[in-house]
Amino acid sequence: MGSTDYEFRTVWRVAGTPEEVAAVLGDATALPRWWPSVYVSVEPVAAGPEPGPGVPRPVRLHTKGWLPYTLRWTLTVTEPVTSRGFALTAAGDLNGTGRWTFEPDGPETVITYDWRVSAAKPLLRRLSWLLKPGFAANHRWAMARGEESLALELRRRRAAAGIATGATHPVPPPPRPTFAWLRWRG
Repeated sequence: MGSTDYEFRTVWRVAGTPEEVAAVLGDATALPRWWPSVYVSVEPVAAGPEPGPGVPRPVRLHTKGWLPYTLRWTLTVTEPVTSRGFALTAAGDLNGTGRWTFEPDGPETVITYDWRVSAAKPLLRRLSWLLKPGFAANHRWAMARGEESLALELRRRRAAAGIATGATHPVPPPPRPTFAWLRWRG
């Protein structure tokens, strides 16, 4: 593995079914709404052949983490989104593959994300040899916000559907981004 290559395995546990989790994670166009601390913007890619059944169109993403830099990349789902998970590719400032898997565990779902990418953004390529631990910590921060945001989104959807969640208070908004001024940089 080179200095610009990264391998991460993230495990989340959220209240909800694998079907509910797949409905949220499989809709990349909604990421900025429920995971705004990381997803700045999403733009569907209009060109190209129609994807197969259960496979959404590719999307161009503008993302960030805790550190003050952003990434632009295209997410392409490479196999149908199901209640067991799905796979994707990344191309742009990050290049590689990811795989989400969903396993039911009573009233919860255990979610595993395997992410293998290489940094292509010039800043990351030039500084990876020195700052790789910081970039890895940035990824862990982003994924922790994702788990928190997904749990809130599932609660919000259940409340909107009239499903009892045991909560007596309104669902709070998801965590906000750090360095919000980066959201508007070109």
